[in-house]
Amino acid sequence: MPDLGRSEILVYAVVAVALLLVGARAIRGEPATDSSFAADSGSRGGGSSFSVGGQAGDLVVDVTGAVRRPGVYRMPAGSRVDDAVTRAGGPAARAELEAVNLAARLADGQQVVVPEQVPGGGAATAAAAAEGGPISLGTATASQLEEIDGIGPVTAGDIVEFRDEHGGLSSVEQLDQVPGIGPATMEALRERLQP
Repeated sequence: MPDLGRSEILVYAVVAVALLLVGARAIRGEPATDSSFAADSGSRGGGSSFSVGGQAGDLVVDVTGAVRRPGVYRMPAGSRVDDAVTRAGGPAARAELEAVNLAARLADGQQVVVPEQVPGGGAATAAAAAEGGPISLGTATASQLEEIDGIGPVTAGDIVEFRDEHGGLSSVEQLDQVPGIGPATMEALRERLQP
């Protein structure tokens, strides 16, 4: 076996310490490097931001409507709608925040729609719902849900409660778990709601 010089032993010791540090980070679940980046594009007028990387359990949400920087954002697990609106630059001057449950937990893949105020009161999403357009499942109020065939005040309230208890909903199919919603009601919900 060849004799190792003092400098070679020092190099091996440094490599061993580095490997131990990397191994300790891996065991604790910390990332070795930060791979986050943001890319802006003008596809939505105000630009959008998309973040890649982050910790396991992060959520990706689409914030749109009356916010300063609509786009797709990566949020920490357990975040609220208010956090997503803040991340999107905050509400625009024309935002109708009373139509959004800012305290609701975010779900992965959720779209957060901040409606605009319309002349004469009410939110733009309420006007769209009256015209028969799809309603956002993430922001629909009980009164908007009641406009759907087969949904009464009790079921509408149950849907809003279920959504809030489960931190939002990422698909209409999740409503099948709400008591009182049968196959016919699910069909009506699929036609009138969007995630």
